[in-house]
Amino acid sequence: MTATGQEGHGRGPRGGTAPLRVDGERLLGRLAELAGVGATPDGGCARLALSDADRAGRDLVVGWMTALGLEVRVDEIGNVVASTPGVGAPVMMGSHIDTVTTGGRFDGNLGVLGGLEVIETLQDSGVTPPRPLAVAFFTDEEGSRFSPDMLGSLAYVGGIGVAEALAITDVGGASVGGELRRIGYAGPHPCPGPVPHAYVELHIEQGPVLEAEGVEIGVVEGVQGISWQEVRVEGQANHAGTTPMGMRHDAGYAAGAIATFVRRLALELGSPQVGTVGSLALEPGLVNVVARSARLTVDLRNTDELRLAEAERRLAAFLEQLARDEGVGVATRRLARFAPVAFDPGVIDLVERIARAQGRSTMRLPAGAGHDAQMLARVCPAGMIFVPSAGGISHSPLERTEPDALVAGANVLLEVVLALAAGELAAGAGGAGPAAGAAAGA
Repeated sequence: MTATGQEGHGRGPRGGTAPLRVDGERLLGRLAELAGVGATPDGGCARLALSDADRAGRDLVVGWMTALGLEVRVDEIGNVVASTPGVGAPVMMGSHIDTVTTGGRFDGNLGVLGGLEVIETLQDSGVTPPRPLAVAFFTDEEGSRFSPDMLGSLAYVGGIGVAEALAITDVGGASVGGELRRIGYAGPHPCPGPVPHAYVELHIEQGPVLEAEGVEIGVVEGVQGISWQEVRVEGQANHAGTTPMGMRHDAGYAAGAIATFVRRLALELGSPQVGTVGSLALEPGLVNVVARSARLTVDLRNTDELRLAEAERRLAAFLEQLARDEGVGVATRRLARFAPVAFDPGVIDLVERIARAQGRSTMRLPAGAGHDAQMLARVCPAGMIFVPSAGGISHSPLERTEPDALVAGANVLLEVVLALAAGELAAGAGGAGPAAGAAAGA
């Protein structure tokens, strides 16, 4: 650990002492301990939402929250929010602790445990901000088990009704509500939840840009719009050897044509449009049988709403033409649809200014993945802080971010939160800067 992780820990932000900084070793230790819950042999982590592993991870984090004397609230959809005492709406930090089945150690976890570290650092240093702080982890952010993704934060801000959310089922028929009760996280507190004063989320980039540019802190301007669809193709099963090519109604071919079209579409529309077929299943799935049916998912994303809608329109037209040409049935089901989100300009400026004041190189960029922050942005000023991902890899056991980068991000989060709690966002970009915001909280 370099001096970046330890400098000034335990001392106040003013009075001639070193700047207030998080305890890097403590943060890294908690990240490692949480990564051990649901650990996979290849070094990754699998904690699908509302699974037994998710329950164990929740119990561990709630234990840390309780040990810090925080008020812990669990709501109807299983979101967990832990708050310090105080008057007024809190400055909230957070993210999620559920993972995909091939998850890594930092996706989501950094935002939650970084928030806990900020609170503990302030407690250790005797710093009481003018308004309370909160750290949250939201249910089913990944959407890997229950669609849509960001389900918990969507419910928290009132974007989906609680009854509708609780009725959502996974591929095995288990419901969100049933699984919440089973793991003991069907909480008593209502959704939508209390509106924060502001929300800031620390996260790994999950992409290659920061590392490629040699930049330490990503100042996130917004989140791409997301369109998820399930496509079902109904053809006709037949003998693979005796059915002439021109007389087939091949669901397997149709699925392959859709995957090819999605890639071509993204390339034709150009960056930042992306498109992915991430799941594909054929029936009966036999080597010598023309596929009777296919089920696949299509993920389209763009930072521009009009271009995302154009991608959706062109996909729909292609599916209609494919059904006619191949004599197959094609049906779609919407899994998730979120418009692009722009974060609060004041929070964006604050993150950039504080990171630079701490001697960190910065660049502004959009988030390619979905994040809970885009949901909180519906109800309060919100923003995100990115730290580099090695090789741009995430949702993989190979996911890695250097320890110093993790701690650097937490230190930026610390001062951003102090400034927000001191009312710096309301005061605008002028004034004495981030140190003044920290002083007001001392």
